[in-house]
Amino acid sequence: MLVWTRSGKAIVWTVFAVVFGLLFLAPFVVVIAAAFAGSWNGVLPSDPTADHLRQALNGDELASLSVSLQTAFIAGLLAVVFGTWGALSAAGTRFQRVADAMHHLPIAVPSVVVGLGLLVAFSRQPILLNGTKWIVVIAHLVLMVAFSYGTVSAALQQRIDPSYADVAASLGASPARVLWRVRLPMLLPAITSASGLSVALSMGEVGATIMVYPASWRTLPVSIFALTDRGQAFAAAAEAVVLLATTVVLVLILDRLRGRAGER
Repeated sequence: MLVWTRSGKAIVWTVFAVVFGLLFLAPFVVVIAAAFAGSWNGVLPSDPTADHLRQALNGDELASLSVSLQTAFIAGLLAVVFGTWGALSAAGTRFQRVADAMHHLPIAVPSVVVGLGLLVAFSRQPILLNGTKWIVVIAHLVLMVAFSYGTVSAALQQRIDPSYADVAASLGASPARVLWRVRLPMLLPAITSASGLSVALSMGEVGATIMVYPASWRTLPVSIFALTDRGQAFAAAAEAVVLLATTVVLVLILDRLRGRAGER
């Protein structure tokens, strides 16, 4: 009952603010400050400059951003397609638990293991993908499909009334027509949510990507990792700010689309 008193609420909110500030807000503030810092020899950065940010939006760095966007959209789209198909196929069957386990298996192991497995599997004939962009797309797809499957599956179990599809079928609608005119429109908000989640996670994926990417298809998180590894922390921070801003904009756009889908 102490929590519901005025002093108790004040203590709870103070603790929350301290924990949130130190663990979540402070790292973002430090990265943004480093992106505009010319030097950082004391407690606070000095010699503010926008040179690092300009460099992050030019040349190879801009190409890495383009690669990340292309990979995120291709892998995200495929993840939504396969995840939705898997959720619809498994819904209400005796194999649903097996399907749940199989779809979530890739995220139950370290992403580096997924990348290594793909590297070994696709480095020889008959399917030789090592050295191409497609092995990166597949790595992201393997990791993202679990989230798409989980989002759509949860909507099927908790939000979608199966009686609508049953009524449509009883009125003579074919299974394909029931799917396209009833089930998928009802799942559209969940599908757009899965799209946003998949794209956002793909934009930041680095564990599996660093195992398989070719030099011609380097994503922005890999570029950030490489800069940090070379000790170029300010340049890496500037690219991290670009990555963060781009991801936030994409998520906001997809969330807006989800809202419109929910209104239909």
